[in-house]
Amino acid sequence: MLVRYNPWKELDTLERRFNRLVEDLAPTNFKDLHNSFKTPAAEMSETDDAIHLKLELPGIEAKDLDIQVTEDAVSISGERKSATESEKNGNTRSEFYYGKFQRVIPLSTRIQNTNVTADYKDGILNLTLPKAVEEKNKVVKVNLG
Repeated sequence: MLVRYNPWKELDTLERRFNRLVEDLAPTNFKDLHNSFKTPAAEMSETDDAIHLKLELPGIEAKDLDIQVTEDAVSISGERKSATESEKNGNTRSEFYYGKFQRVIPLSTRIQNTNVTADYKDGILNLTLPKAVEEKNKVVKVNLG
């Protein structure tokens, strides 16, 4: 018996497997997906004297932020409040996250948490976290044998 080869059948099988994989990995509903993006993005750089931490917090007023710094971590929490009101008989569709959030960022070195400086402009929070004196001057001797 002669069977005709159909390459589209293999593509269909591959597509079904891929869809099943995506369904298994995806959140069960849109709300779960929405809540998974509520922590602010961060960028960290380090110099000899300080750690510089930058966070994206668009649409949040400074009065709605709570920043706490220990010697080895930074905790940022706050709330993005909705300013959107739908007109009478109108609908609003939004993908923005409104509500409370919190993020704790561990630091790679001890800092002087009493000398932290902060700047908040255009939805970007910049923190300068000066390193503790013992961390700046710390020299480690390495023995080779």
